[in-house]
Amino acid sequence: MENIGFALEGAWQVLLIGLLLGAGLPAVFALGIRSLAHGAGGAAETVQGGHAAPHPVGRLGAAVCFAVVLAGVALGITIVVASGFGKEVSFENVVPSLVDK
Repeated sequence: MENIGFALEGAWQVLLIGLLLGAGLPAVFALGIRSLAHGAGGAAETVQGGHAAPHPVGRLGAAVCFAVVLAGVALGITIVVASGFGKEVSFENVVPSLVDK
């Protein structure tokens, strides 16, 4: 019975990370694209081709969204490459660091 609980705990963690990276990062990217259209204004934002004014906050929001996506991708690549060199990424501090396995 203990093995089933251990397996379900591992499955829960895999599901959570899969949802976060599999659906979360693309959703943040899509939000960045929408924010970029809001920042550009004009026909990029409206369906009928009206001329909305550009919003600098939209560009700032897009930059933040894209930075989050790039950080997630860089962290994923770091984890894969670190395991190839016999290291792992530790989150003991706020900043991820490489430690020996």
